[in-house]
Parts: sequence; structure tokens; C-alpha cells
Amino acid sequence: MNILVILIPASLILGALGLLAFLWSLRANQYDDLEGDAWRILSEDEPPTDD
Repeated sequence: MNILVILIPASLILGALGLLAFLWSLRANQYDDLEGDAWRILSEDEPPTDD
């Protein structure tokens, strides 16, 4: 029963850290252009020119 004194606050702290990380990713616009990255992988780049 004493282990619950450690596990419950630890789980609440980890949950709060996960929520803060998610909210930070929303504010940093991590989810703005989901389709652009997928199409950017498929597009061919210009071949490098020797200058």
C-alpha cells in the first residue's frame, strides 16, 4: 500500500509532462502541413550542377 504513495504522483507527473509536450508541439505548428512532407519525399530534386 505504501508503494501507491510513490506511483500515483509519479504517474500524474509523467502524464502532465506528456500533456505539456503535446501542447508545445501544437504551439510550435508541428501539425500544420501533414500532406506536404509526404509529397516532398516523392518529388525528384534537381541534380546538382558542377560549378
